[in-house]
Amino acid sequence: MTNTTREEVFVTEKPFETWFAYSAGTVCSEFLTELRDNKKILGRKCPECGRVLVPARPTCARCFRQTEGWREVGHTGTVVSYTAVYEPSPGRDNVQPALFGIIRLDGADTGFVHMLGEVDPKDLRVGLKVQAVFDEERQGDIRDIKYFKPLK
Repeated sequence: MTNTTREEVFVTEKPFETWFAYSAGTVCSEFLTELRDNKKILGRKCPECGRVLVPARPTCARCFRQTEGWREVGHTGTVVSYTAVYEPSPGRDNVQPALFGIIRLDGADTGFVHMLGEVDPKDLRVGLKVQAVFDEERQGDIRDIKYFKPLK
């Protein structure tokens, strides 16, 4: 008796929209307020492992301890991973491809996921030094950082 498994992949195109409400909470609200009002990127420090977490969050995912103390980190950092997205999505300008990176900001110990701009996809690489570009009209959300662009 032979046991065989056959996998089939089906691809379909369907509109998919999702709407939800998100409460930032006290720690993330402070993080977003500083982005909006002062163009400051803040992290919080874990008292157990000592990591500075950006974006700031109330609990360390590694140690499960409450974070404490605000730390301002740099507007510059290093790309540790990246991807290109060719599908349009709500909430962005749908430039093709949309480039996203995980950026370790100077002074932070965690990766910060954000859009990359002013860069040719062929020039993306792990280790690329980037800097934050702030939107002129900030609203108090993560998109107040418009994108990160390569340092010259």
